[in-house]
Amino acid sequence: MARTNWDMMVSGSVLSTEKRSRKKVFISQKILSDELPVYVDLGWEKSKEYKSKKYVGISKEKSAQEQFEDRVWTLLSNMGFTELNINDFEMSYDFHDDSLKEKISVMAVDDETIIIVSCHASESLVEHNFYDEITEFNDKIAGLRKEALKHYTGRKVKFIWATHNYISNRKDLALLDKFGIAYFSESTIEYYSELAKHLGSCSRYQLLGSLFANQEIKNMDNRIPAIQGKMGGYTYYSFSIEPEKLLKIGYVLHRSEAYQNMMPTYQRIIKKKRLQDVRNFINNGGYFPNSIIICIDTNGKGLVFDQSATKVDGTISKIGILHIPKRYRSAYIIDGQHRLYGYSDSDYASTNSIPVVAFVDLERTEQIKIFMDINENQKAVPKSLRVTLNADMLWDSEDLSEQRQALRSKIAQMLGEESTSPLHSRVVIGESEITPDRCITVEAIQSALKKCNFFDAYGKKNTLQKSGTFDCGNNQDTCDLFYPFIEKCLLYIRDKSLSEWDKGDKDNGMLTMNRGIQAVIRVINDIVNMLVEKGIISPKTQDINDMFSLIEYYLKPLTEYLNALTPEHRKNLRGYFGGGADTRFWRAYQKAIADSRPDFNPEGLNEYWQNESKEYNDDTRTMLKELESRIKMVISSKLEDYYGESWLIKGLPKSIYTKAKNEADEAIYESVANNGDEVDIPIWDYVPLSDCKQIIINGKNWSMLFEDIFVRPEEEKISGGKEAKTEWVIRLNTITNKLQNDKYSVPVDEYSFVKNVYDWFMGILI
Repeated sequence: MARTNWDMMVSGSVLSTEKRSRKKVFISQKILSDELPVYVDLGWEKSKEYKSKKYVGISKEKSAQEQFEDRVWTLLSNMGFTELNINDFEMSYDFHDDSLKEKISVMAVDDETIIIVSCHASESLVEHNFYDEITEFNDKIAGLRKEALKHYTGRKVKFIWATHNYISNRKDLALLDKFGIAYFSESTIEYYSELAKHLGSCSRYQLLGSLFANQEIKNMDNRIPAIQGKMGGYTYYSFSIEPEKLLKIGYVLHRSEAYQNMMPTYQRIIKKKRLQDVRNFINNGGYFPNSIIICIDTNGKGLVFDQSATKVDGTISKIGILHIPKRYRSAYIIDGQHRLYGYSDSDYASTNSIPVVAFVDLERTEQIKIFMDINENQKAVPKSLRVTLNADMLWDSEDLSEQRQALRSKIAQMLGEESTSPLHSRVVIGESEITPDRCITVEAIQSALKKCNFFDAYGKKNTLQKSGTFDCGNNQDTCDLFYPFIEKCLLYIRDKSLSEWDKGDKDNGMLTMNRGIQAVIRVINDIVNMLVEKGIISPKTQDINDMFSLIEYYLKPLTEYLNALTPEHRKNLRGYFGGGADTRFWRAYQKAIADSRPDFNPEGLNEYWQNESKEYNDDTRTMLKELESRIKMVISSKLEDYYGESWLIKGLPKSIYTKAKNEADEAIYESVANNGDEVDIPIWDYVPLSDCKQIIINGKNWSMLFEDIFVRPEEEKISGGKEAKTEWVIRLNTITNKLQNDKYSVPVDEYSFVKNVYDWFMGILI
């Protein structure tokens, strides 16, 4: 039997044809009409008729496995690999038995590397243990590598295990790491797919930098004329380099799920529009005179710098020849990724040179500081990215409060990034886009953890104020203890309320959105606190599985509550706004547990539900007071500007003026009678909010002064004229009157109305 059929590796025009086929979701073919029933039984559908009734066209959607293989194949093709396999490609791996072959999902080759991918996809999300399959695959790797290198000599080989719709587990991941097989999760493939869209073939260097980190790049001249200098206590080198050369050794530490094993990372994801603008600018002859900032990683060996014999007196700078590393991922791009990648797929990638300032062996936190300093006065670093960057920088802070802040952020990131986490790809990390499924922020989880008692709390001068239930005295040990616990709790909730878990922010979801997850974390904290206080569990010494069996008893009623949520429940909870909404979710989840577990009675729970009806009173009262003041100020200012000193008489209806003047006179009389002093009390002070509407629409006030100011955007097109369009003023007054009653509770619709008016009117520029 013949060994590997290398004719099934294609390039050039055949590769382009194969790529078009791989992009299709459906398989189509032409068959004899008589054969149609047989194919229908096999899952095919009639899709085309021909002039000759003898034939018919049929099609069938590719299986999940086929579509996933096509997706990975297309990704590597888009990255610029020049040879890839066609379907049903098999490789020999045993040189003693040619009949033993391995079906290869995807194989991609360029001038320097060979990538072999084993793809595994499921039609729906499932848990699966790949331990045996990984072991069997690893047993064949040596033979596969030898076979590949026999045909493609002098290249580097890397094997990848890629999965779709499989929930990974730690045992499998540890085994892949042990065997040196790279793991590509859904988020990894998503990241590289987006990168390939933006960068084209140059995205391949980012992939190779990850797969072949610190391995040598052959046939690369690494000598560059440079100037050595000192800055900020660091040695740096300034030089010019061809973009294609820097692209090969360069690496961008994007803040992405694909880089969780390289934390801390700090770069924003490349923006396609910005990259296109830069590339067009370059292709039209443009250039950037400012330097790209990089850090060269020498693994502590330092750089070879051949100093020139030519010296300049009176300067500390030196000129010479710098030997940059000939290794993948040896230069981290701190600033200028768009400028560098703008040269990708450009005619100028090899004919231009770009200025570079290169530091050497900077700690990652120092790179972050440079990145933050550079961007401080440029394009704003998004809040979610700043939170994660600051966490990395504070991990070993001398301030223990800052350390715990970093720990909380790290836990939040891990929940979104760890492939074993039920919140994997559901947390907005760095600059990930917010979607209905990915709508939980790092800040929300961090905030919830801060309100919990899991970690130590410190005051000034690192004084311990409160001991945490899981705190081991340092961040790493505490993280190693706490993270598996919180992951296990969330996995239980997901598995017991999967339908609700999958909603995200869709269909009035109540669980996997900020308020829902915050409430869950805080409820878990309440359960732990109760069991610790009763001496039933000991988180710092007890086995997690033993402890969780006790936690599970209290989480079960919460999952039952989530599974039984009615549209009314959802409306009542999701209809709340502001900070009080977070508390309401938390208290609702507490109550769901307490109703079934009487011994669970967190502090303040009963009081909250006794008083919860007044939740919006204070905020509403404050907004109403500020609105009344603002409305009256706008009215008086406009009337005085238009009518002059007699604005009160000319601008106010007689009845309102007379009533206000009488009340002002009465107040003056009372002051003289009681105190003997006559005071100046403005008539305007006695015009209440209830009369403002009549003043606004009085005579020509409306058309000349107020029509463009006092019509809410929501009411511009309603019928009824000025009376209807200013009815909101009366409604504000009605709510104000209701609040005079201490027993009155502002309902959510009234609060929302006042908040809407407040946000609109207080922002109007007069």
